[in-house]
Amino acid sequence: MAATALRYLRSVGAATGTGPAPVDPLPRPELRAVADDERPPVDPAEFRRVLGHFASGVTVVTAPAPDGEGGPAGFACQSFASLSLDPPLVAFMVARTSTTWPRIARAGLFCVNVLGADQGALCRGFAVSGADKFAGVAYGAAPVTGSPLLDSVPAWIDCRIHAVHTGGDHLIVVGRVEALGAAGAADGTGPEGAGPLLFHRGTFGRFGPLDG
Repeated sequence: MAATALRYLRSVGAATGTGPAPVDPLPRPELRAVADDERPPVDPAEFRRVLGHFASGVTVVTAPAPDGEGGPAGFACQSFASLSLDPPLVAFMVARTSTTWPRIARAGLFCVNVLGADQGALCRGFAVSGADKFAGVAYGAAPVTGSPLLDSVPAWIDCRIHAVHTGGDHLIVVGRVEALGAAGAADGTGPEGAGPLLFHRGTFGRFGPLDG
């Protein structure tokens, strides 16, 4: 897995911390293509409608600017999940057409900023393509990677890219956790107690416990 990640990161120009030793090329993945005269097995609109019933949290994935590339990179991401406890791994999915992902890949590291219930506007700002997403956004530096750590987020996970896998029209990015933290107190006071920002069927919402 580590060798696969190393080969991918070299292919996009990411710093790997190793010398220029030759690396065997990856085999081209066998991806099924639907011919023009072939009906797709699932209608894309129906796929989105049905999968929209699965509620998810919302994050902003950020990375510092690769050398000579101006400001930092970031994008709004719903498809984030914890993956492994030992070693500590997380994962997110990103479209192959993303213009932000190549910059994160070249940086070789990222921070996942978990958004709170009152941060829908912040999410929308990072979902826009072609704009200065960090304009007016307050942030500091994550402790290990230096990736942007957005102010007032309930939780954050600071990572280095561990592996990248293909998944149809998306990439599956696995990060090794280097540091993490949460704001507020466990008793529900402060930002941590405000609850998460949720996304369900095209709209934002917030968590509410069930009675009883």
